[in-house]
Amino acid sequence: MSFQWPNLLWSLLAVPALVGLYLWLLGRRKRSTVRLASISVAREALGRGPGWRRHVPPALLLGAVTLLLFAAARPLAVVTLPLTERTIMLAMDVSGSMRATDVKPNRIVASQEAAKAFVNALPRDVRVGIVSFAGTAAVVQAPTTSREDIIAAIDRFQLQRGTATGSGIVLSLATLFPDDEIEIAQITGQRMMPKPLSETKPKKEFKPVEPGSYGSAAIIMLTDGQRTTGPDPLDAAKMASQRGVRVFTVGVGTTSGETIGFEGWSMRVRLDEETLKQVALLTRAEYFYAGTAQDLVKVYESLSSKLVVERKETEVTALFGLLAAALVVAAAALSLWWFGRVS
Repeated sequence: MSFQWPNLLWSLLAVPALVGLYLWLLGRRKRSTVRLASISVAREALGRGPGWRRHVPPALLLGAVTLLLFAAARPLAVVTLPLTERTIMLAMDVSGSMRATDVKPNRIVASQEAAKAFVNALPRDVRVGIVSFAGTAAVVQAPTTSREDIIAAIDRFQLQRGTATGSGIVLSLATLFPDDEIEIAQITGQRMMPKPLSETKPKKEFKPVEPGSYGSAAIIMLTDGQRTTGPDPLDAAKMASQRGVRVFTVGVGTTSGETIGFEGWSMRVRLDEETLKQVALLTRAEYFYAGTAQDLVKVYESLSSKLVVERKETEVTALFGLLAAALVVAAAALSLWWFGRVS
């Protein structure tokens, strides 16, 4: 725990002073008591005294004062909080190698089912966008809270040739930050028409932020191969890092390399695990290896818990103020109950 105004903690020295004042008042009250000839007569006149109960309300009030003095220093604590605005971009590999059956029933179906289970487990206010990439990348679903639209987009995947892992990251960033005007013409394979002069705006200056500091969005990239085209995924990771966006990477397939064949032709694929680890490291995220369909589900389940909350340093002054108020109310209630008055 830290404090915004730590010098005010010196005010806690008033607490022992208040304790001393209370003890002095008790002693003064004893000395001013009328002396009676017989102690037994006094006991009969006064009945059974309040005993320890007389000290409880003052002790509660003293606790309340202590909490208020502590709160005056404006304490800060690192607490786990839900994110207020959350967008998750799923960048998923749809290259031809995703037909491989080493992950049952095959890689693409297993990844689709795991992704759909992940989406359904997210809170309803989390927006999810889908980017598919092979030789080029495409936004198959803009960020939305509609689970039906997201599931339908995942089911529409069409396998293509090529693996442009960097394109998947860059297009996800362009979707998250449309005002940054990230160049995506080569990534999507579409020709961009020049804008009329009346619509052109001066480009705003880009200022890099701390890696991993952008808590409102994250990218999850799933791939089974190594880059064959498109921008370098490490360059794309640096773009994400400069914007504070974490890129969680999920590797599917064999790291040693495997030749797979389908529809009369064959190809050799190898999971570039080292690059995926570097992408995650650069963006302050994590890399996960999923060798089976069950592993994929577990990966997405663990990502869900990581992405919907964040640990953040937060001022907790109000908490101490609330506790102090509760102690004051308790002191007043006990005083009324035991003595018929607030004293």
